[in-house]
Amino acid sequence: MSAKIQPVILCGGSGTRLWPLSRKAFPKQFVPLIEGKSLLALTLERVAMLADARLGAILVGAEDHRFMLREALQEARMAGTILLEPVARNTAAAMTLAALEASSPEQLLLFCPSDHHIPDTAAFAQMVQGAAATARSGAMVTFGVNPTFPATGYGYIQRGAARPAGGHAVERFIEKPNAERAQELLLGGQVLWNAGIFLCSAGTLIAAMQEHAPDILEKCREAIATSKRDADFLRPGAEALEACRSESIDYAVMERHGDLAVFPFNALWSDVGSWNAVADMVEPDEAGNRIEGEGVAIKANNNYIYAPQRCVVAVGVDDLLIVDTPDALLVTRRGQAELVKMVVPELERRGTSQAAMHRKVLRPWGSYDSVDSGPRFQVKRIVVKPGAALSLQKHYHRAEHWIVVKGTAEVTRGKDTYLVSENQSTYIPLGEVHRLHNPGKTPLEMIEVQSGSYLGEDDIVRMDDQYGRVVPIGEAATKKQAG
Repeated sequence: MSAKIQPVILCGGSGTRLWPLSRKAFPKQFVPLIEGKSLLALTLERVAMLADARLGAILVGAEDHRFMLREALQEARMAGTILLEPVARNTAAAMTLAALEASSPEQLLLFCPSDHHIPDTAAFAQMVQGAAATARSGAMVTFGVNPTFPATGYGYIQRGAARPAGGHAVERFIEKPNAERAQELLLGGQVLWNAGIFLCSAGTLIAAMQEHAPDILEKCREAIATSKRDADFLRPGAEALEACRSESIDYAVMERHGDLAVFPFNALWSDVGSWNAVADMVEPDEAGNRIEGEGVAIKANNNYIYAPQRCVVAVGVDDLLIVDTPDALLVTRRGQAELVKMVVPELERRGTSQAAMHRKVLRPWGSYDSVDSGPRFQVKRIVVKPGAALSLQKHYHRAEHWIVVKGTAEVTRGKDTYLVSENQSTYIPLGEVHRLHNPGKTPLEMIEVQSGSYLGEDDIVRMDDQYGRVVPIGEAATKKQAG
């Protein structure tokens, strides 16, 4: 009996080219970019029709994003494993870890980036199913997109002769070309954009790693052998992965492997790799302006304006990308979109918080939005999911006032537990043990006013936490905690 397909979603990207919407703490695969859905959510929807419902998917991502990964799986109503990389070591190690975690060597694995947009899910499923027999025969299958223009931002695959079981042999991989070379490739035919999507059995990938990158395989084996399971999460051994070299699967295996097949994909595909790619997903008006939210263009042409929360007006300008968020604004020419990748390193050099964090911060229990701050005070808007609770905690340097705006809060303060309803408030003195819980069936919304000598997120000492974030007392002074 042939093995069914198990999707492996690679969620480790940082998406710096989509700053300021994508940031280290909330990279592009989690951002609700398309009709209120994230690229990860759309990826899970896309692979659901191919997945074995019992096995579900394997998600490979970072420790810092573990709760967002779990929430994405839950919202997709999929089973699965969340494999947390202690350090990022590129796609060769990520894929090998997933293959070692697979249920058997015969298990077919579909490796997909979490941040691509493929609107035609039926065509995608048909493409993968059409390549399954080739993958079961022991070949490594990659998928290439039929190019529609001479792109310089994608690598290319030159296909060779047709294979008897379907697809084509891979003649060679081609690095991202310049504009002139991209035009030559397109005119020459027989090339496909490299989509970075692969299908093979777990055993095939492990054998290929043994042949071409045995050192990476060895460290991945050590990492899985020393892994720890924690509720929904699998944590490979950090020491082994830190000693593993970082390399892409293309360099480690694909460009050197013998039994490799490529199947063409004829539908719309985008790696959403720049703001131009995002802009192109929006219908233009008669002046070529593409506007999302509250943007306004006057005597302006071919601009993209992203303004979901406030009015942003462009007057007499052409060919601009304008991206507005509550705490950062990006303005660049459409022809310079690739330079956005330089923003995050520069902000990090300056110590600017917007390099990594949004004003609104997601937590496993909900979110908080830092709406105002000044010397010795900070104001947050807090939203707690139904049934969720913050940790039982205390602060050494701040007191807190809580005002319930919507819903009902169950407050623990010292030895007392009581309810606070809409338009009511309560006070948490400095040093008092406390907890906030939403006992209702709708989100709890409240305003928190902090006051004190220090208001950093690391002034939290947890005594109990349903999300496993309690830090031993000896480590509390050296580890920053949030929420």
